[in-house]
This record gives sequence, structure tokens and C-alpha cells, in this order.
Amino acid sequence: MATYNKRGYKPKNKVEKEQNIEADSTTAEVFNTLDETASKTEAFVEKNQIYIFIIIALVAVIVLGSLGYKEFISKPKQVSAMNDMFQAQKYFDQAVIGVEKDSLYNLALNGGEGKFGMLDIIDEYGGTPSANLASYYAGTAYLRLKNYKKAVEHLENFKSDDEILAPIAKGNIGDAFVQLNQPNEALSYYEQAAEMRNNDYTTPMYLYKAGTIALDLGEADKALTYFERIKNGYPNATEASKVDVFIGKAQVLTNK
Repeated sequence: MATYNKRGYKPKNKVEKEQNIEADSTTAEVFNTLDETASKTEAFVEKNQIYIFIIIALVAVIVLGSLGYKEFISKPKQVSAMNDMFQAQKYFDQAVIGVEKDSLYNLALNGGEGKFGMLDIIDEYGGTPSANLASYYAGTAYLRLKNYKKAVEHLENFKSDDEILAPIAKGNIGDAFVQLNQPNEALSYYEQAAEMRNNDYTTPMYLYKAGTIALDLGEADKALTYFERIKNGYPNATEASKVDVFIGKAQVLTNK
């Protein structure tokens, strides 16, 4: 255990004197080492101060530049993109519920009345949330117009964490691959869409689509698993009302 002498304490014998001398010597060495380290640090700073200042300046420029970009470029750009996207989105919404679907989807893609279309938004405002959303609209419009390769291209570029929109985008890619007669790719995207979120709308819908494609591909075991998940996990879903027929078919094929 360490002991400490009180201030004014006088050594009583030779041994204590030697201990005090040794302690003073050790303390002196520690301070000398600290002094040497400080001197070396000061010398290093003095020798390399130009480079140190440059590094500090670069970090400051990067931080301030990032903040400035977000405040003075990114935000205004996004506001402008949203404004320019309004008419294209209106065309798209009208196409979904309207009768002249093809012409409206084309207007949504290419613009009209002097306004931008979704493709213009993607080109003009790349990197913004609006351009990302425009990729979804463009891909879905191309799907409705039966341009399936373009649909896949744009939907692949769409990224989202949304509960509904994210799996629907994946599912739409699956729909495009069905039309392109590429069932294996379609199955993969339906499976991804089903697993992305767990809700009573998209999950049973894409489990059902995955199951039917799996049956067509001769993967009855996999199809049966998907159909039974719908029956047991989503009994109120639209797909649940017709899944018993497919469960029976999958069971027959599985037992062959």
C-alpha cells in the first residue's frame, strides 16, 4: 500500500532519507519525460503547422460545404422538383382512374401543357426524393403501357422504406417479368415483395402471386408453403377466399 509523508516531515533515519531521494528522483524523471513529450509535440506542431492548418481548413470546408449544400442547393432543388412534378403526378392519377389510360400515362411520362413529365424530373432533378419517386411512377406507367423492359429499368432505380409502396414496386417488377416470360425472375421479385413488409395487403397478395408462379414452375412444396401462410396468417385477405383450391392442387402435386 502506498504511503504519503505529511508536509514538513523530516526523515528519521538513513533508510527514509534514501527513500525520499529515490521518490524525488522518480518524480523528477516523470516531469522530465512530460517536458520532453511536450517539447516534442510543440516541435512537431511548429514544424508541421502549415499541414495541420490545411487539414483543419479542409475539414471545415467539407462540413460547411455539406451544410451549405443541403440548405442552399438540395432543399430548394427538392422544392422546385416537387412543383414541376405536380402536373405529371396529376396525369398519372387520372390514368389510374380514367378511361384514356394510355394517353394519360404517356403524358405522365413525357409531360404536357408545357410541364415536366416523370422522365424530365428524373433527368433534371437526379438525386432528389422527387426524382426517386418519379422512377416509381415512370416504371409503373411503362408497365401499364406494356413496355416491360423500361418498367423494370425504372422500378429498379426506385428505393423506398414505405410500408406499401416499397413492396408494390418490387411486385410490379415481378409483374413485368411475368409478361416477359421470365417466371424465375418473377418468382424472385414476388418473394422479395412478400417478405419486405408484413401487412394484410401486400404480404398475402405477393405470397399468392409467388405461389401461383411456383406451381407453374413445378415447385409445389414452395407453393404450398406460400398458400398455407395466406390461409393461416391472413384469413381476412382477399386472397384467402380462393386459396383453398390452390392448397389442394399443391398438395396433390406434392404427393405425386
